[in-house]
Amino acid sequence: METIIETRHLNKAYNDQVTALADVNLAIGKGEFVALLGRSGSGKSTLLNILGGLDAPTSGEVRIDDKSVDFGDRKALIALRRESIGFVFQSFNLIPALTAQENVEYPLLFNYRDTAVRRERAADLLSLVGLADRAHHYPREMSGGEQQRVAIARALIGEPLIVLADEPTGNLDSKTRDEIFGLMRQVNQERETTFLIVTHERELGKRTDRVINLLDGSVVA
Repeated sequence: METIIETRHLNKAYNDQVTALADVNLAIGKGEFVALLGRSGSGKSTLLNILGGLDAPTSGEVRIDDKSVDFGDRKALIALRRESIGFVFQSFNLIPALTAQENVEYPLLFNYRDTAVRRERAADLLSLVGLADRAHHYPREMSGGEQQRVAIARALIGEPLIVLADEPTGNLDSKTRDEIFGLMRQVNQERETTFLIVTHERELGKRTDRVINLLDGSVVA
């Protein structure tokens, strides 16, 4: 299997006192659906932020699609996030003043895509996540599960190789959680998009291809 995400001796420390990550080595294959498990403070979100270019490691290397990430190159990091990586967050992070359609379209504004292209792609993705009839509703008019579906559509708008999801079901009831998890799995299988999902729920981990466990900033068996 072709490797799409790789870290080599990755470390992250704050103020030389707090170690968030310690010698993390991992490899994730193209099209895998992987859970990153660990208790609060284990380093899960820190690792996800580094993989997404939102934070920089203290030392070590990250490779995305067999290319080393240069954390000192701001333009390259922006390009990485625009072209290769989609993000899904626990708190949805939708823009309140924009409709579902506009929220999904929003990332393409920075890619200078034609308006008609943006609208068509956003409409297709809202249909994919089962929200074609909610395209012109605002976040305040949608349930938590619907907002997270919009967030998933937005993450996919740039046709990323990878989706990084940080506790995407943490604010949802169990029924909606299962629906959202199932939707991400569907996208993974139909589009061969690689998913790395941070969660503390071991039950969800059983529904992935495999689980990576973090404990005190280190990968454990």
